[in-house]
Amino acid sequence: MSRTSLRGLAVATATVGLFAGTINAVAAAQPDAEAAARYAPGMVAAMERDLGLSTAEAVAQIKAQEALAGTQRSLERSLGASSYAGAWVEGTDELHVAVTDAADAAAVRAAGATPVTVKNSLAALDAWTADLDGALSESDVASYYVDVETNEIVIDVVRGAKADVAAAVAEAGVPASAVTLSTAAERPRTLINVIGGNAYFIGGSRCSVGFAATGGFVTAGHCGSRGATTSQPSGTFQVSSFPGNDYAYVNVGSDDTPIASVNNYNGGTVNVSGSSAAAVGATVCRSGSTTGWHCGTIQALNATVNYAEGSVSGLIRTSVCAEPGDSGGSLLAGTQAQGMTSGGSGNCSSGGTTYFQPVGEALSAAGVSLLTR
Repeated sequence: MSRTSLRGLAVATATVGLFAGTINAVAAAQPDAEAAARYAPGMVAAMERDLGLSTAEAVAQIKAQEALAGTQRSLERSLGASSYAGAWVEGTDELHVAVTDAADAAAVRAAGATPVTVKNSLAALDAWTADLDGALSESDVASYYVDVETNEIVIDVVRGAKADVAAAVAEAGVPASAVTLSTAAERPRTLINVIGGNAYFIGGSRCSVGFAATGGFVTAGHCGSRGATTSQPSGTFQVSSFPGNDYAYVNVGSDDTPIASVNNYNGGTVNVSGSSAAAVGATVCRSGSTTGWHCGTIQALNATVNYAEGSVSGLIRTSVCAEPGDSGGSLLAGTQAQGMTSGGSGNCSSGGTTYFQPVGEALSAAGVSLLTR
């Protein structure tokens, strides 16, 4: 293995020397607020809350571990794939680097890190993990990952199916000595914020969330009949009316959180503060998972539309465009919820007319309240 990178490691060594004692030095060198402001909003505050650190300690820990990350990257490059076996931090400023070649321990020490000699390189462990991707995709496995500290692949097995998983590992050609099977208490699940305008799925179809309500969200009735189930977020249509009306209410599980806001598809959200009805001629904007955020004006109230499936009355007629998949999505006048996308004509390339089911009727039918902030 080439040792030509030792000059680079000397730089890393100097870096490590600089961060020795960084936590105390930084705490004394910079005003807390100024230092905290350099990092992502809320990051330092979250470290204070979750790790029990002061502002100065949190900032110092971030800076020290930034230096450690630089040392890790330098060592990964210089050691090469055949020897480098991963790295981890102990405490706040002690970097451990695993190697398969004991001769590389000196280079690790020279960079200011602690060497650990192991059997498997990180490249080998990653390759075996890739081999498991197909073998474990439909088995009773909650998760699997490379644990660099133990130098093995850890597989979390659900419902005690270790024998079947061990057989799948062997069939994939992964050495049993490189694998540990542990028992998972439960299978992981997605955690979703339910926000107006975001997509949800009903079987192979897609619609959009209208507005967050007590325990779930309101949307268009034509998206699903009562009892139909949804995914991303997971829920069930508790109320659905179409035609005649075009509203529905979907409740969601405790793992998903309805949020009183609407996706503006420009990297942010608009808070929902109420549901006061806007007048004809008022500017309104719509959010939907196909075409995002579009605006126009209210042209009429209490409109009736004759769809192929039947007539729907009491709708808001607008000049806002929409396309398939936007159905159920949010219509806002400022921060006031107006209704959910029902249907219309045209598209967002040439323009069109879109109709919306008023939100109040949907909330009343489901016996739920609009979430506001």
